[in-house]
Amino acid sequence: MTPNPYLFIIVFAGVALMFPLLPLALAWCWRRFFQPPKPGAEKNAIYECGVESQGDAHVQFRSQYYLYAIIFLIFDVEAIFLVPFAVAFTGLPVGAFVALLVFLLLLIEGLVWAWSKGCLNWAK
Repeated sequence: MTPNPYLFIIVFAGVALMFPLLPLALAWCWRRFFQPPKPGAEKNAIYECGVESQGDAHVQFRSQYYLYAIIFLIFDVEAIFLVPFAVAFTGLPVGAFVALLVFLLLLIEGLVWAWSKGCLNWAK
């Protein structure tokens, strides 16, 4: 007797449905039986890092700080991409070396562009 060829798909679909639904059901049961019925003053209190907050938490930053951070991340990640080339530099074929030079050219072009636009000036 051969098993039904669709049995595997049915079992797979059942496991795929139970995998996310079982933790959700357990979380619902936990909330239903162990959570206090109504939030009180202590539950609604503002609390962070063990200290009650004082004053307004909204602080405005200059948008240039975000630009500095994004430029730093871009050049940092691009520098990490250079590590494999540096490790295998002596065994690279000519095509990989040309790709490395193009990558470095784009990196330098981005730095020159950011510098020419004044993105890297701290005294704005």
